[in-house]
Formats: sequence, structure tokens, C-alpha cells
Amino acid sequence: MRNRPAAFLDRDGVLNHDTGYVHTPGRFEWITGAREAVRHLNDAGYFVFVVTNQAGVAHGYYEEAAIHTLHAWVRKELAPAGAHVDAFYHCPHHPEGKLAPYRRACDCRKPGRGMLLRAGQEWPIDWSRSFLVGDRDSDMAAAAAAGIPGHKFAGGDLLEFLLATALAPAGATPRGPLSA
Repeated sequence: MRNRPAAFLDRDGVLNHDTGYVHTPGRFEWITGAREAVRHLNDAGYFVFVVTNQAGVAHGYYEEAAIHTLHAWVRKELAPAGAHVDAFYHCPHHPEGKLAPYRRACDCRKPGRGMLLRAGQEWPIDWSRSFLVGDRDSDMAAAAAAGIPGHKFAGGDLLEFLLATALAPAGATPRGPLSA
């Protein structure tokens, strides 16, 4: 496999509306343009990775298996749009978690860069052309820690946002919110 750029996408607040501890298909509501954005990234030759903190596991709100089930459902939902996620990475830990096995600080939890580095160990990533899209300062900090640009998404149409920021031609005037 040849090196390709990666688009790291946070899940809650970027692919779906963040309504708090989303862990079932019934609670997953797509962000406008999210499926189209993933397809566009696929067509443009990017690896697409979802990197998501899932503290609900550490707090005992749901089991880690629920994350895998939801991500399998997301894959099925993307397929009719001609889109796919290459890999999902999640961090179930939280330093104040209720469940002892998950109660810890770790580098995989954003703002740490662990999930991004893991993807880099498993995939041939061209880091010089990669970026992260997230909706929180911790996402931007994870991008900075990994040495890639971070683009802070504040809502709206995800495809339009990507075309105006991360995928805008060099020297182009942004057509939407500016990157963080």
C-alpha cells in the first residue's frame, strides 16, 4: 500500500450531532453533509479514520461492545452513499471513570495523540498532507500533538466546511468558517 494522506474525523459533533453519550443507532443523527464528506474524502484518495473519546464506557453508561456495534452500523449507513471509513479508533478511558478497568489517564484520550499514532502504525499515512476535523479544543490539541493541522467544526454542512478549509485549494479564499 502506498502512503496516502489521512483525514481524522472526530465522531460526536462532526459526523453526528452530539446529544451526549451517543452509543446506539437510535441516538445517532447524521450531521448535514457528513456522508457526502466521507465519500468526497474517499474519492480524493484520503484514508478516513474516526477518532473518538468514549468516556461513557469508563463512566459505566454503556459497554465497549456498544461502540463496536454502532461503528458497524455507521459502516452500513455509509455504504449506500458510496462512502467508507477505513478504521475507527476510540478511547474508552477517563481519569475519573466509575469503572476501575477504564479509570486512567492515557495518551489515546484526546487531547493526547495516541489514536492518531496508532493509525500511523497500522496504515501508510502521508502525514504531510493529513489533517483532523473536530469540534472541541481537545481535538485541536490532539492534531497539534500529532503535528498535523486541526480544523474546528462548529456545525453546519460538513462537506461545505471541508471544501472551505482542509480541502480548499492552496491560496483559495475560504468560503465558510475558518480553520482553527
